[in-house]
Amino acid sequence: MVERSKLYLYYIVEEVEKRGMPTEIALLPMVESAFNPMAYSRSHASGLWQFIPSTGKTFKLSQNWWADSRRDVVASTSAALDYLQALYEVHGDWHLALASYNYGENGVARAIERNRAKGLPTDYLSLKMPPETRGYVPKLQALKNIISNPEAFGASFEPIPNEPYFVTVPTPSAIDIRLAATFAEMSVDELIALNPALNRPMISGPHTQTLVLPADRVDAFQRNLDAYDQPLTSWQPYTMKGGDSLDRLAAKHGIALSKLKLANGITSRTKVGPGFQLLLPLKGSGVGAQPLPAVFRPPVQSATRRGAMVHIVKKGETLYGISRRYRVSTDSLLRWNHVGVLTTGQRLIIYRAPAKARKPVNPVKISAVQPKQNAVAAIAQP
Repeated sequence: MVERSKLYLYYIVEEVEKRGMPTEIALLPMVESAFNPMAYSRSHASGLWQFIPSTGKTFKLSQNWWADSRRDVVASTSAALDYLQALYEVHGDWHLALASYNYGENGVARAIERNRAKGLPTDYLSLKMPPETRGYVPKLQALKNIISNPEAFGASFEPIPNEPYFVTVPTPSAIDIRLAATFAEMSVDELIALNPALNRPMISGPHTQTLVLPADRVDAFQRNLDAYDQPLTSWQPYTMKGGDSLDRLAAKHGIALSKLKLANGITSRTKVGPGFQLLLPLKGSGVGAQPLPAVFRPPVQSATRRGAMVHIVKKGETLYGISRRYRVSTDSLLRWNHVGVLTTGQRLIIYRAPAKARKPVNPVKISAVQPKQNAVAAIAQP
C-alpha cells in the first residue's frame, strides 16, 4: 500500500493544498482503497476514492465501455475533493463531512435530525452511525499519527520527491495500450497503474483523449510516436450480426474465447447478440497470442471493506485444493477470477470476511493545512 501511494500521493497532497483543505484528506485513499485504483467494493464503489456509480455521475465521472473515470486518478481526485468541500459547506465540520463521505450525506443528515429531535448533541461522536463510519475518522487520524511519528510504531517512510511524478499528455485518436507503453519505454503494468480507468486493450473513445505518463518518459513517448509509421492499433470494432457467435468469431480471429470475453468485458450476465459491439483482433496482429494487460482482469474488491489477498498458484495445485485451504467455495474462486485451467504462477484474488470493527477512540481535531516540504512531511505536520 505504501509503495503504491508513491505514485499518487504528491499529486493528491498538492491538490488538497491548493484548496486549503486539511492535508489528512490526502490519506483517505489509504482508508478507502489501500491506494489501489482498481479496488472494487460489493456496493460497486470503484477507484482510489471509491465512488459508487450514481455519485460518480453526479460529479461528472464518466463510466462507459472504453473507460471508467472513477478509476482515473486525476478526474476522481478532483471529484472527491469537490464532494468533500460540498459536504463541509453543509456541515461546517470536517468530521461530519468525512462521515457523510463514508456513510452518505442522507444517512448523516438523518442521524443529526434524530439527535436534534431528542435534544442531543449533533457532533460526530454523539451520532448513532454504523461501526465502519464511527471508526472512519479515528482510522484516518491513526494513519496520520503513524506518519507523524513512525519510529513510535516501528515504521519508516522514505520522503517523496517534492516534484510531480506524472503529467498528462494528449493521445492519438486510437492506440494500443501495449504500443503506448512501448513508446514510453515502460512496462504495460506501469502504464496501467497511472491509467487505471482504461477498460479495453486500446485507448479510444471521447473520454480517453489524454494519457498519464511519468514526467521523465514524456519526451521518449513523443519521440517514438513521431517516428512510428505503422498502424497504431491491433484491434477493430465490430457489430455482431445475425448468426454470429462469440466462439466462431474468436476462432476466426485467432483469439481464445475466454480472452475475447475479457477484452470486451463480457461476463455471464452480458446479453450478447445482433447489434452487440465488440473489439476483434486485426488479421495478422498477433494479439491473440499475447496476454491481456492486468486492467482487464476482474476488479479487486476494496481491501478495507473486505479482506483480500493474492494467492500465486504453485505446480500441481487445483481449484478444489486452494478453496479448501482458504475455506471458500470453488464457485467463489471462479467468480472472483474468471479462470478455467490453472497455470503455475497465476495470481488468484481471494476474499475473506472482514474483521469485526473495534470501538473507535475519540477523534483528534483535524488540523489546518501546512506548507508542503514533501508529501509525507506535509501530512505529518501537526
